[in-house]
Amino acid sequence: MFQRLYRWTLSLAESPRAVPSLAAVSFAESSFFPIPPDVILVPMALAKPERAWYYATVCTIASVLGGIVGYGIGYLLYETVGAWLMNLYGYAAKVEALRLFYAEWGWAFILVKGVTPIPYKLVTIVSGLLEYNFFLFVVLSVITRGARFFILAALLHRFGDQARVMLDRHFAIFMAVILIFVVGGFWLAAKVI
Repeated sequence: MFQRLYRWTLSLAESPRAVPSLAAVSFAESSFFPIPPDVILVPMALAKPERAWYYATVCTIASVLGGIVGYGIGYLLYETVGAWLMNLYGYAAKVEALRLFYAEWGWAFILVKGVTPIPYKLVTIVSGLLEYNFFLFVVLSVITRGARFFILAALLHRFGDQARVMLDRHFAIFMAVILIFVVGGFWLAAKVI
């Protein structure tokens, strides 16, 4: 099963749908979707290492745009969509505890959480809900999401051949690691937030 998924992802990297798919997943992950774009970014960058920087740029831009939608959910739609998403992820009761913290440390919260496995959508929705300075939110999002994707692109660009050989042999382990990061990120957010 994992090998079929891996082959499909590699074939996606060669298709005209590759970049739009990567952008769509990056956008959605920042506002509502639980799967990180790494699942597509890594195989695409390994299939075409010379385009790793371009893919990181696409991920960054789409992620920040998705973050703006997440901010809007928190700011404009918290009572409906935002509350539902926060309840879905189990964080609704902790939102009030963030208000004082965010007033003083919101910038650090956005920067740190943007590069950790903690789901970025929680940061975007909470930032909107708490009416964090929108301009500063966008600037910090560009910094933190850019750092996350460009560090990964640098690693894939530098160690791409070795990583591709390992991924060819151990794609199931890669998927398990991604799953651990997703689940661990939600667990960590439940403990930290």
